Amino acid sequence: MKQKEILLFGATGQIGRNLIRTLSKNNYKIIAVTRNIHRAGYILKTQANPGYLELIELKNFKIDKINELFKRSSICINLIGILYEKRKDEFKLIHSDLPALLSKKAKEFQHEKFIHLSALGIENAKESKYALSKIEGEKRIKENFKKSIIIKPSIVYSIDDKFSTRFMSLLRILPVMPLYYNGKTKFSPIHVSELVDIIYKVIESKNERLDLECIGPEVLTFKEIIQIFSRAIYKKRILIPMPLQIAKLSAKFFQLLPNPILTEDQLILLKYDNCKSEIFKNNFDFGYIAKKKFETEINKYSYNWRTGGQFAKQETQNKLK
Repeated sequence: MKQKEILLFGATGQIGRNLIRTLSKNNYKIIAVTRNIHRAGYILKTQANPGYLELIELKNFKIDKINELFKRSSICINLIGILYEKRKDEFKLIHSDLPALLSKKAKEFQHEKFIHLSALGIENAKESKYALSKIEGEKRIKENFKKSIIIKPSIVYSIDDKFSTRFMSLLRILPVMPLYYNGKTKFSPIHVSELVDIIYKVIESKNERLDLECIGPEVLTFKEIIQIFSRAIYKKRILIPMPLQIAKLSAKFFQLLPNPILTEDQLILLKYDNCKSEIFKNNFDFGYIAKKKFETEINKYSYNWRTGGQFAKQETQNKLK
C-alpha cells in the first residue's frame, strides 16, 4: 500500500506526539514542522516507526518553504495553539492568521483534508480574547477551505499535559485551593489517547465540512476535578470559593509571571461550561466512543506528586475517603 503523507503543525505538544505514534503505526508518513529541531527533535524522533517521520525546522513562515511542504503532502493538520499571550496580538497571529494561511494553502494545493484543532465552549465567551481569536480562525478556515474539519476538544489530559500536572503540583504544596465561580463550571475531560484515535478515525472517514466536539464520558465540575487531584496525591486540602474581584486581582498578578498560573483572560473562560453543546455534533454521535474515566487515568500517574512517590502508603489515601 502506498504510504500517505501528512503535514503536521504543532507536533511537539502532547496531542502532536501521541498523534505521530498513531499515524505512523497506520502507515502514514508525517512531515512534522517545528521551530527548533534541536530542542524538539530528540523527543519527536522516538514517537514514530523508522522512516515514518521527517522533521522540518521552520522558524519563519516563508511562503516558498510552505508551498514546498504542501506540495509534498495530501492532508494538513494544525494543532498549534497557545493559552496566553507573551506578546501583543499573539492570539490573533496564532489562532487566526496562521490557520487562515494554512487553510488557503490546503485549497491551493488541493489537499484531501484540512484538520484544525480549536476549542470547546468558546462560542459564549465573547469577552475573551482567546475565544474570539479561535472563533475568527474557524471562520477564516471555512471561508478558505470548504471541506475543513474543526476539532473542538474539552480539557485534554495525560501525564504530558499542562493541566493535571500543574494542579497536582500546586495541591502538593498549597494547603488551600481557591475555587473560581464556586467551582461550578463543568468540563468533559478527554484522555489524549482517545482524542488522537478520534482524529485518526476522522482522517480515515469520508467526513468533511465538520465541526466535531470531542468529549470524555463524564461531566465534572471544577470542584470535583480538584477533589480528584487531591485524592490522587493523598492530600486533604481546603477548597475556598474566591470572590470574583479578588480572583481578578490575583489574575492580574499571576499573568505577570513567565508561565502564568492564571490570566485575566483564562478567568473569563472559566466562567463558561466546557462540555457538549447543542450547537455541534460530538464524537459520541459518530460512534467514536471515549471510555476512559478521569479519576482512573489520573491515578495511573499521580504518584509522581505524592509524598513518597509510588511507594506512598495506601493507608494515607484511605484516611481521605
